Amino acid sequence: MFAQILQQLPQQLLNGLVLGSTYALFALGFTLMFGVLGVINLTYGFYFTTGAFLALYGTKLLALPIWLALPAAAIVTGGIAILFDAALLTPLRRKKAPELASLMVTLGATLLLYSLMTATFGTEIRRLPPGVISHAAIIVGAVRINWSQILIMVTTVVIVAALLALIRGTRFGLSMRALAENGEAAQLMGVNTDAVVRLVSLLSGALGATAGVLIGLNFNAIQPYMGESMMLKGFAVIIIGGLGDIKGALIAGLVIGVLEVLTAGFISSNYKDAVGFILLVTTLWFRPVGLFGRAPIKRA
Repeated sequence: MFAQILQQLPQQLLNGLVLGSTYALFALGFTLMFGVLGVINLTYGFYFTTGAFLALYGTKLLALPIWLALPAAAIVTGGIAILFDAALLTPLRRKKAPELASLMVTLGATLLLYSLMTATFGTEIRRLPPGVISHAAIIVGAVRINWSQILIMVTTVVIVAALLALIRGTRFGLSMRALAENGEAAQLMGVNTDAVVRLVSLLSGALGATAGVLIGLNFNAIQPYMGESMMLKGFAVIIIGGLGDIKGALIAGLVIGVLEVLTAGFISSNYKDAVGFILLVTTLWFRPVGLFGRAPIKRA
């Protein structure tokens, strides 16, 4: 029994890293939106679904290769995110409405959007066209890896590196950090906060869409409510990692993915979804700000 577990462990760890990469990628946009704009935007799960459907029809109707359909879906979804932010959240931002207002507005918008998508596309699972990506496996020792898994991990690494470079090494990144720290002070110092908000919305929507495309590609299953279940994972990841912390979201996503796969592989798939909840509750008990979060400074 123990020898069998050791034999299967490398493959399960790889599968966990692949799943965790998609969780991390999804949570990065959610974290960016919360960390910079200070809102919990529940339409984010809809961006996940939208990206997957755009890639689906891009490869089916337009016969686009996946390397072109994926960035196209991300960019279009980012544009949709900008429009939704302008329509739903910008009026609240200008009136300095409480955070609960943005939560309720985006909740209502999400319910409407999912209903419209279900009425349009139905609830059945849709498949990407055959041959959109090679299913040939590369065997390295006891580990089998296919091209969709390679694409997921490489995309995650590239996006995380690019996002960190943008935030830490560019003028826009400095403006984003200034807005996250104090929006009014940033505006007084000459930061174009409206442009930064649009950029953050674009990046967040694109990240959510990219995660949706990769999940759809990995499991070859796309349906309107796929973003709803992913939002629960996203909440767990950003809370465990620390609200607004990109590094925390990345690490928490990978940890949850690996533990879920190990639980399903060696215990039972019935307990797989409980892993994130247990980690979430444990984190809130012992470190409410998350593994990498910082407690807010209270001033008299």
